[in-house]
Amino acid sequence: MISGRVTIRDVAEQAGVSVATVSKVLNDRYGVAAATVARVRAVIAELGYESSLVARSLRNQRTNVIGILVWAIEPFSAELLKGAARAIRDSGYELVIYSAGGQGAGGQGAGDQGAGGEGSEKIGWESRYLSRLSGTLIDGAVLVTPTVHTSRSDIPVVAVDPHTDDEGAPAVSADNVRGAALATEHLIALGHRRIGFLGRPPRSLASTHQREIGYRSALAEADIPFDPDLVRMAGYQEETSAEAVRELLSLPDRPTAIFAANDVSAIVTMDVAVTLGMRVPDDLSIIGFDNVPESRMTDPALTTIDQPIQLMGQRAVEMLVEILSGGEPAEMHTRLPTRLVERASCAAPPRAVRSIVGLRPTSGGVPR
Repeated sequence: MISGRVTIRDVAEQAGVSVATVSKVLNDRYGVAAATVARVRAVIAELGYESSLVARSLRNQRTNVIGILVWAIEPFSAELLKGAARAIRDSGYELVIYSAGGQGAGGQGAGDQGAGGEGSEKIGWESRYLSRLSGTLIDGAVLVTPTVHTSRSDIPVVAVDPHTDDEGAPAVSADNVRGAALATEHLIALGHRRIGFLGRPPRSLASTHQREIGYRSALAEADIPFDPDLVRMAGYQEETSAEAVRELLSLPDRPTAIFAANDVSAIVTMDVAVTLGMRVPDDLSIIGFDNVPESRMTDPALTTIDQPIQLMGQRAVEMLVEILSGGEPAEMHTRLPTRLVERASCAAPPRAVRSIVGLRPTSGGVPR
């Protein structure tokens, strides 16, 4: 009985051959009798031997492993991993998922889901992760929501939902501008004119910037003046999102609808509204962006913009495999379409808008 990790020496000893012979079998080299090859492979299967990635990379200069690097495992990245796993089948590559669990370089929890929040330790997280894994553990990487340009990496990388507009780097994203416009247009069609926007700091991040562009363009198309008082920037952290929502709902002329630029923030918005005694969608309509599985489980179910997250993960891995095989993607930046998913969290605005203090009407009429 072998305790601990099985080594090549363990295989050689049990098979009654030299380490060099086992190495030849592992690398399909000539000079080993068929019967010996069969015996060695049987021992390998029996012991469950696997060569280490480091040893494999030193020997072959390749590991045949692709890394999926994420800041934290949260609803968006969890969905994306499903598509990545689907793409890896029959590719000849293995997949390793690496995350510090939302921990900064100093080991302190950032407390914010997603990589693009306020914490300074999040900026450049992908460079730190790549330096730990590239060269000996992975041949290439898919970076989920990277915060900086990655074109200087020593290994091929593909970004998913990058937070910088780097058109020259391989990337996969959703059509954020059109998706945000669809969300805002839906609320306008229901009769809303006071529509809040809950974004994600900083505004310079590509996805936040693009979704705000879509929001503002839909307002302009409907001749609704843009009101900066209706815009708040909050990360995925529940506390910061909740504070931003309370600010919006405490305005003297509060919004009758809120477009949250991600489902996590939309769900927090719904929770805060209910805590304040508001009814969704009777008093406040809420729409999100992502269409993560959790959006179907809220009460009421969340209306949202669907971006094909699993397909984004699949396309990113396919693009990376093509690059690793010496090819070149047909397009360096793939943008996938978005669509509106109507559920139950949006309705026509109330006839009388109630304040959150005492639930008294702020603009005439009788409380509903």
